[in-house]
Amino acid sequence: MKRLFAVVLSLVLAAACTGSALAADPIQVTDDISVSGDYDWTRFAGQNVTLNVYNWGEYISNGSDDSVDVVAAFEQLTGIHVNYTTFDSNESMYAKLKSGAASYDVIIPSDYMVAKMIDEDMLLPLNYDNIPNFSLIDEQYRNPDYDPENAYTVPYMLCTTGIIYNTTMVDQAPTSWADLWDEQYAGNILMFNNSRDAYAIAAFKEGKSINPGTPEEVDEVMEQLKAQKPLVQAYVMDEIFDKMIGGEAAIGVYYSGDAITMIDDNPDLAWVFPEEGSVLSVDCMCIPATSQNQEAAEMFINFMCEVDVGVANAEYIGYTTPSTAVWEQLDDELKYSEIAYPSEEVEAKEQVFTALSEEVNSELDVKWSEMKSYSEGGSGYLFLLLLLAMVVLACFNIWRKMRRKARNMY
Repeated sequence: MKRLFAVVLSLVLAAACTGSALAADPIQVTDDISVSGDYDWTRFAGQNVTLNVYNWGEYISNGSDDSVDVVAAFEQLTGIHVNYTTFDSNESMYAKLKSGAASYDVIIPSDYMVAKMIDEDMLLPLNYDNIPNFSLIDEQYRNPDYDPENAYTVPYMLCTTGIIYNTTMVDQAPTSWADLWDEQYAGNILMFNNSRDAYAIAAFKEGKSINPGTPEEVDEVMEQLKAQKPLVQAYVMDEIFDKMIGGEAAIGVYYSGDAITMIDDNPDLAWVFPEEGSVLSVDCMCIPATSQNQEAAEMFINFMCEVDVGVANAEYIGYTTPSTAVWEQLDDELKYSEIAYPSEEVEAKEQVFTALSEEVNSELDVKWSEMKSYSEGGSGYLFLLLLLAMVVLACFNIWRKMRRKARNMY
């Protein structure tokens, strides 16, 4: 497990960073959370500051199932009120911010969306003086391709994509993304309801890059999703929890941390990394350019990087932490999980999303919309239905005219 080995090799450095971050006596916030004592956590107390935080669904320890309520702990510590809402895909989050329909202070997009938002001047550069806990992020996750100078982002969690399936409904365990095109699963397949993740699955199946370089490449791969659509029960995001846990579908695709949660709730479920490879994503904490509370937002990001907070979040949501200091404190079941920390063989086949050109992005959006509205039988079938409706309407109008004429004669 290359990722796990890298974590282990970072222990000495992380211990030094942790010692620096916790130089003063820690402040006990809850029974499970203490934070750095040399950080001014109360400088906004009594100022009626409200932070609007926009995160993925099911992506923070929220107090359920005996977990720590991280947001409530932050509010208790700082006196800052948090208005916490969720989104279900990078694309829906981006569209909402781009439209100006709402203003947020902290968002948590994935790497490729970060690159797009940086390019469009949608993020504020961070003042790392207000985020000293950035020192707890492992070196391998700093200065990434999507934010080369680490000007805008602090990594939150890492995840990979894979297949989750119900062992009581599947005769033979799937091994390949191509299994999602198998007609034996017709009506029992759940697919991603976002264009990048769904496209990546079809691209892996076809042996192509998950980052298309031309509109023509997009068109070719999207034909595979169109061919698969008659077999798909539903395109889902967070809805997958209820469907897979409740045994409503045999096989689906989702993110590694959520798979751990679903398997905990239904032991009949199992997970596999497909042989073609999978997507590795880094979700990052950022501040939108429209935020009016940058310093308070940076305080929230710093709080999320606290070791106890990181442990609470990682253990509740099951995702991979970018902090060795956090990893050290995890319970062994998650610490050595082959889903959260996969083997070196699996890691070798991982690919990462990169920002696409405007032309390719536009083509992907168009083809995704076309695929979602596509019906088996194609436009000819729809044309026949439309023609039949027109004939029926014409006959009805003729009948009304004849009836009115007969009534007038009478």
